[in-house]
Amino acid sequence: MFMPIAVAVFCSAEDVDEVYVRAVKKLGQLFAQNKFTLIWGGTNKGMMKVIADSVQENGGKLIGITTEMFKANRRLNADQMIITLDHAERKKTFLAKADAFMLLVGGIGSMDEITEILEFKKHGIHHKPIVVLNTAGFYSGLKTQLTRMEKEHFLPRQLKDLITFAATPSQAIRLLRK
Repeated sequence: MFMPIAVAVFCSAEDVDEVYVRAVKKLGQLFAQNKFTLIWGGTNKGMMKVIADSVQENGGKLIGITTEMFKANRRLNADQMIITLDHAERKKTFLAKADAFMLLVGGIGSMDEITEILEFKKHGIHHKPIVVLNTAGFYSGLKTQLTRMEKEHFLPRQLKDLITFAATPSQAIRLLRK
C-alpha cells in the first residue's frame, strides 16, 4: 500500500464559507493523525491559514512554499519555509517535495497549480496521487469536464488513473492511502 509522507495542498488564500472551513479543519486533523506533512503555499491567510492551523494544532508538520512576491504574507512558525523566485520555480518545488497532491476550494491559482501537476502525470513525469476534495460539490463542474474529456478521447489514460474526487476529508485520506 502506498503511504504518502508529504502531501501538497492547493487552496485559496481567501476567507470563504464555513462549509469549506469545517472540511479543511477536519482534513488538517486527519493529516496530523496520519502523520502526513502538509506542504502548502505558505500564506497565513484564508484557507491556507485554516489548513496550516489545523495541522499544527493537531501536532502535524508544515512546509510552506511561497514566492518572493508573497513572502510578506508567509506563516512565520512553519517547520520549514521555502521562498522561490517566482511561481514557475514554486510549482517545480511542489512537484519535487510532495508524495501526493490535493486540491481544496480555491481560485485560478489553485486551478493553475493542479492542472500543471495533472498534465505532468498525464505525460508520465510523475505517478503521484492527485485527489480533489469536492466539498459541497465545489468541483463537480471540473469532474464533469474531465469525464467528458475522457469520454471523447482527449485523455491518453483513464481518468481514475490520473485524478480522483472525494466528497469528504475522510474519503480523501483513504484515496491518498490507496
